[in-house]
Amino acid sequence: MTVSIPDLPLLTLSDDELALVQHLRADMLRDRWRLRLLDAYFNGEQLVKDLGISIPPQLKGLHTVIGWPRVGVESLEERLDLEAFRWADGSDPSDLEEIATANDLYDESSLAHLDAMTYGREYLAVGSGDCGSDDCPPLISVESPLDMTLMWDARIRMGTAALRECQAEDMVESGGDERMIVLYLPDQTVLAVPSPSGGWEVVDRDIHNLGVVPVVRLANRQRTADRVGKSEITSDVMSITDAACRRLMGIEVAAEFFGAPQRYILGASESAFQDAEGNAKSAWETYIGRVLALERDEDGQVPDVGQFPAHDPSGQTRIIDLYARIMASQFGLPPHMLGYTTDNPASADAIRSTEAKLVKRSERRIRRFGAAWQQAMRLALWVRDGEPPDKSRRIETVWRNPATPTVAAQADATVKLVQAGILPAESDVTLEMAGLTESQRQRVVADRRRAAGGSVLERLAQLGAGLDAQSSPEPVVSQDVVADGNAAF
Repeated sequence: MTVSIPDLPLLTLSDDELALVQHLRADMLRDRWRLRLLDAYFNGEQLVKDLGISIPPQLKGLHTVIGWPRVGVESLEERLDLEAFRWADGSDPSDLEEIATANDLYDESSLAHLDAMTYGREYLAVGSGDCGSDDCPPLISVESPLDMTLMWDARIRMGTAALRECQAEDMVESGGDERMIVLYLPDQTVLAVPSPSGGWEVVDRDIHNLGVVPVVRLANRQRTADRVGKSEITSDVMSITDAACRRLMGIEVAAEFFGAPQRYILGASESAFQDAEGNAKSAWETYIGRVLALERDEDGQVPDVGQFPAHDPSGQTRIIDLYARIMASQFGLPPHMLGYTTDNPASADAIRSTEAKLVKRSERRIRRFGAAWQQAMRLALWVRDGEPPDKSRRIETVWRNPATPTVAAQADATVKLVQAGILPAESDVTLEMAGLTESQRQRVVADRRRAAGGSVLERLAQLGAGLDAQSSPEPVVSQDVVADGNAAF
């Protein structure tokens, strides 16, 4: 909850806070150039270095783009679908779903995963809700490393401070400096803007007293010596991308200069290259002339006319196919995803075999990213309730199967597990194994409850009817009827 601090010293940053801001800003600005370079490769906006050998000066402005870095990153991200949060003990997850829905986490998660794979990291910032009510759900925002950085303690594997620099639109409208910083500390979150006299002026202090920095780093490809994370767009990927772009540019140059076959004429007179008025024809007019009329020379010989073979780009395309195979090995992708094809199309089993590495990489990202999302959700519950959640209650993240099996294969495997007695037919795990999404599983559970409730009512109605029949008096039979019956026998 945001509180107002009337004391004047708290309206300015302390010396320790100011030194921390300067250190974090220097760290963020130092990495920004590298992050923008990765972003350029992802968007196909990188400037390919000209070797100055085969590209003429007239074509130096020609820009060729090959989108392999984007294809590689998106192919991995598209297999990471966060579907739900739930308690591991099976209790009602409505409190978790309320926070996730209020922050639109299922859509925001795809943006976070994409940036984490592109830049190597992404940040999840947790704070109090800003709707003006005590019942506001906590706020979980996804922040880019272009605007945020985190100071990390490797020993305790936690952040000790974080800084975010953003734009303040309301201050732009009033003519002030548009910059605004948010300093995340273990006991409070400080919001400050540039002061007219220099330095920073504190606008607000959110005293939360959590004891931890409410920022989680979503790191990609971590190592023990590098907890910050690495991008999927490695130096190898950049090098192959540049080489393929230069090869495409070479094809463009060859198309301009050697696409049309060159011709030669031996023994022709000067009049062969002049029009009827004796003016010299341009090279283009001479080349496109459909009928080339040449006179005999003074010895009666006809000039020899020939043609050089046209440029064949197949050698260049084979080299690009080689680059595609190398790039596929870097990303762990099937080569056909990068446009490499063969005369013999691969079978379905062969395609699934080539996707094995991609599936395994997706499972590793799910494990690492899932832990970050669970930590962010625990921080959100802490901010909402004012006390840390019980450690015995573990939060789980639910993801869609990254292997993308067919519906028939999933159903067949689930049926066999149920028939073998490994899974109960009414279990939620069975529905998950069958490939149903979280919303579909919830609807199935609701339908089962309604069906179970209807069957209980029917049994109660039948039981009530039976009790009524037993409690009704037996019919009285007259002695005459009994005597007649005995006589009949």
